[in-house]
Amino acid sequence: MRVALVHDYLNQPGGAEHVVEVLHHLFPEAPVYTSVYDRDAMPAFWRQVDVRTTFMQQISPRLRIAKRLLPLYPYAFESLDLSGFDLVLSSCSTFSKGVIAPPGTLHVCYCHNTTRFLWMYHEYLAHERVGALQHALLRPMVTPLRAWDFQAAQRVDHFVANSRATADRIQKFYRRPSVVIEPPVRTAEFAGGDGTFDNAFLVIARLQSYKRIDLAVQAATRLSMPLLVAGRGSDEARLRALAGPTVRFLGRVTHQERVRLMQRCAALVVPGREDFGLATVEAQAAGRPVLAYSAGGSLEIVVDRKTGAFFHEPRVEALETAMRSFNPAAYDPRTCRERARHFDVATFGERLRAHLDTLITAHRDDGPLGRHI
Repeated sequence: MRVALVHDYLNQPGGAEHVVEVLHHLFPEAPVYTSVYDRDAMPAFWRQVDVRTTFMQQISPRLRIAKRLLPLYPYAFESLDLSGFDLVLSSCSTFSKGVIAPPGTLHVCYCHNTTRFLWMYHEYLAHERVGALQHALLRPMVTPLRAWDFQAAQRVDHFVANSRATADRIQKFYRRPSVVIEPPVRTAEFAGGDGTFDNAFLVIARLQSYKRIDLAVQAATRLSMPLLVAGRGSDEARLRALAGPTVRFLGRVTHQERVRLMQRCAALVVPGREDFGLATVEAQAAGRPVLAYSAGGSLEIVVDRKTGAFFHEPRVEALETAMRSFNPAAYDPRTCRERARHFDVATFGERLRAHLDTLITAHRDDGPLGRHI
């Protein structure tokens, strides 16, 4: 059986890209189709993968340019020739679900989120630094892109959601059912800490405004508490301007540094609504608790007062109160690690393969998928 993987873009590393990496380990012969691929911005792993891009690669794969080419993405993914594949497995938070699979080819979409800026437009822009001209240009695009996005979702044969929160959005916005299979974490890589920790809180994320990292930066500044911020993104300059002397920006960190930071932090802070939250699982795999906003995927991962705590309003004052009263020593590292094992990469692989076996058997009477790989 010939399998093709499809992903939105490969021009900055993140949780969705980690999932595609795991999918490629499950299907090592599968090429990865994507709109653009920035070799310099992605981890070395991708240099050994058969990555196939669209015409957009000739314009530029750089993130700052590719973000401005919004109207081209539907055409780019519809232009991909997926002839000869039996299974197309798309990894999607925006446009990759819009590929046109040939008749007889099964298309399964692993959905990280419905297209955020289209279906949660006002929420998305509430914290984005969008000027009047940009807003004037973006607004007329939203309605036709939203119509395309809905139609693209109808081309998918079956959806798999990364969380119950995402499954609810798939049902609401696309009118499609889905099965929830949480994304994978290599939990063993984060184990090994000696149980001691520093007094600094930690944020590891893409520095984008909708993630509400500004709440953590301002709360730590007001409290004069140490906060480490790891990651890069379009909101970095604004966050630096908000930060006091107790907030340190580490930039993009290596995987080894990420593991060490997770193992040594007082707690991971997740200040925004996450679709799932791989970093949340990673922190618990490292034996550390999580302080999170009580929404989205965090509610599916963190066990209140056992592996972390919640704050309930997306306001600086609410997070400030939660950080002030948070006691990192009150959480048992063994309990945190045990919770993380529910989301281990081995569990993900077993659940996804079993689900694909069922779907392919129903789609074509050739026996379970595993016999053909």
